[in-house]
Amino acid sequence: MDTKKIEIPTTGRGFCLFFTLKEDKGKIKTTKCQITILIFKIKNMDNTTFWYQSLIKPSWSPPGWLFGPVWTVLYVLIAFSFGTVFYKTITGKLSWMVALPFALNIIFNLAFTPLQFGLKNNWLAAVDILLVLITLIWAMILIWPHMRWVVYINLPYLLWVMFATILQLTITYLNR
Repeated sequence: MDTKKIEIPTTGRGFCLFFTLKEDKGKIKTTKCQITILIFKIKNMDNTTFWYQSLIKPSWSPPGWLFGPVWTVLYVLIAFSFGTVFYKTITGKLSWMVALPFALNIIFNLAFTPLQFGLKNNWLAAVDILLVLITLIWAMILIWPHMRWVVYINLPYLLWVMFATILQLTITYLNR
């Protein structure tokens, strides 16, 4: 049985995604998706930087250097607040249904970079950022009765995602 590793090159926020396919007589028997988050991954981004710079962007698009500091602050807030939600869920103090949109939000958030910069697919990135926004709003609605501070601490994240959604939809439209 052959095992093949297919890597999707990524950049940006340090997300690495790869699939392991096991083949038996030319047919795929099992597919296992493994996700590894590398927070401080350093990678050559010249090709991706050139591609992104070549896209048509609105005049109000922020400079590229702004994204790193913004996401650094947001990820600290996300780690603390989402981590608390998951801890309370694991210890039985919150329902798994309350934690579900938080888990989905992390998955969609981390999928954005490989979709946008790895696959260089604006359409998939646009769908993904909409899912990030929807799951974040859903998470905030569900957690409100239990831990209001989680909603308050994620307001900067919500505002940034709303801005990022409008930006991504605009870039996708301009580069159709």
